[in-house]
Amino acid sequence: MNRTARLLILLATVLVLGGVAVGATLHAAGRADRKDRTQSGGPEVASGPVRLDNPHHGFFRNMAWGPHRDEITAVPEGRLTGPRTASGVRCLRFHAASGTGVCLQAVHGELRDTYRAVVLDNRLRELRHYDLAGTPTRARVSPSGRTVAWTVFVSGDSYAGTAFSTRTSVVDTRGRHLDANLETYALTVDGHRVHAVDINVWGVTFADDTHFYATAATAGKTYLVRGDRSTRTLRALHTNVECPSLSPDGTRIAYKKRIAGAGPDAPWRLYVLDLRTLRETATGEHRNIDDQAVWRDGRTLIYSLPGDYGSDLWTVPADGTGTPHRFLSAALAPAFSRSGVSAKSGQP
Repeated sequence: MNRTARLLILLATVLVLGGVAVGATLHAAGRADRKDRTQSGGPEVASGPVRLDNPHHGFFRNMAWGPHRDEITAVPEGRLTGPRTASGVRCLRFHAASGTGVCLQAVHGELRDTYRAVVLDNRLRELRHYDLAGTPTRARVSPSGRTVAWTVFVSGDSYAGTAFSTRTSVVDTRGRHLDANLETYALTVDGHRVHAVDINVWGVTFADDTHFYATAATAGKTYLVRGDRSTRTLRALHTNVECPSLSPDGTRIAYKKRIAGAGPDAPWRLYVLDLRTLRETATGEHRNIDDQAVWRDGRTLIYSLPGDYGSDLWTVPADGTGTPHRFLSAALAPAFSRSGVSAKSGQP
């Protein structure tokens, strides 16, 4: 092959690759533009004031395409499928209790995005923020609203495999004391202190401002642990528990459990654990659940599944009866306004 032929082939290759790159860029830009436009058949969303202390309201990240996508929105609990009020505050993860909110959000830069946790007051105004070491994945507020927790992926972006690392932080919203990494707490399993470099902690759910439950993982196993901020300890209670969620009365934990024989990319089913007896109950939801469920009340669980707009919220009874039902379309990260009382601990 002579030099001219080689140059022609090189030029053709460059043109083809350039065309592919331009096409991919235009496709991505077109998709982003579509997400900024309101789609027919989607929920009605309009800007307005949102207060976290507004009684009998639900709050969530709006996933419907349009100018209010990713904003925290509010709806009356009696009219969940009605018009949504959008706050203007965009979050990747969100939770709220007793007029305090936490918003894990992206900060878009010229070269790369960074992330931060923002503590919000009852009008969704920023009180303070904290830089995050990775990609947001979980967020919770204690029943009183005085303590906030979040989890990020420091490496990896899925709990399905083993090649990930998390960092979980807890902050006192009044005293502002920050426990930046719960892996520094002393972990005990079967009464023995665990000293290991592979410990990960994620998915906090609060009993009160001092005590909480979470998942701790080490040596290929996951544990439900009870944490104590005053003693900086984590004590293992049960195995194969991920992303726990404490019931309002503090007696049960909803969680995702790995099922033997399930696919590696879809390994989890939704269970409920009685903290007094450690008896497990499978819910009527048999699909893969990669979420930290929320208790709507003492009987019902809310969780996310993939939907046409990215995510829908579904509901199922916590006692193992009934079947799943779609709760809300185009929504993620729900929270419900209720009085700020601490859950009673059902710890065995």
